[in-house]
Amino acid sequence: MLRSIKQLYGHSFGTAEGEIGTVKDFYFDDQQWVIRYVVADTGSWLSGRLVLISPHAIGTFHEGRDCIPVNLTRKQIEDSPAMETHKPVSRQFEEEYYRYYGWPTYWAGGGMWGATGMPGFTGFPAGVMPPPMPNEQTSRDSRSENNDDPHLRSTKALSGYHIQSSDGAIGHITDFMIDDKSWAIGCLVVEAGHWFAGKEIAISPKHVDAISHAQSKVFVKGTKEALLEATEYQMPPLGVA
Repeated sequence: MLRSIKQLYGHSFGTAEGEIGTVKDFYFDDQQWVIRYVVADTGSWLSGRLVLISPHAIGTFHEGRDCIPVNLTRKQIEDSPAMETHKPVSRQFEEEYYRYYGWPTYWAGGGMWGATGMPGFTGFPAGVMPPPMPNEQTSRDSRSENNDDPHLRSTKALSGYHIQSSDGAIGHITDFMIDDKSWAIGCLVVEAGHWFAGKEIAISPKHVDAISHAQSKVFVKGTKEALLEATEYQMPPLGVA
């Protein structure tokens, strides 16, 4: 099912011990266009600290509910590696994060989620226990060769960026539609300019050529007309497949 990122902002996170914060942002991989983390604002519980929640810990979305189930304990979240909000998420941080939780890394293997299947759990277990830590060999094998920025981008930061085709501007990003099973971004929702009566159109990530933060633009391949021919004009109702 496709879901609107914009509609998920502000939703609460719920564990077996109660709520632990709200959705503040999403970080996606701009090479595979998959959501890798949800940024949670813990509010007064951890003095406003921001923490990353991987889709590995997130359960099934339920229609009509504003609470997203998370299969972690408060203690696990409190003791998790602290993210530095003023810096990009580094691969070094990700390695520490994945070792802490004992999850398979998404960058080790050829699939969308590495060598394993899609993340997520189906419901809270009878007793929520910390996951086992990976062995040292697994940790070594999963490490990348460098600790550079692993191409993680903020959906909130990209909202409002202008879409630039080979023959001019198309409009600006207003939303992202994601698959709630694979966490892949299905399309960028773009409010077109006056040349298309200001309607919202969907542009597939496969058309994206580059992202320029300096210019606040997303460059796409092809002309306006070619993109429109490959675009679904009628967006599905938000939250509906």
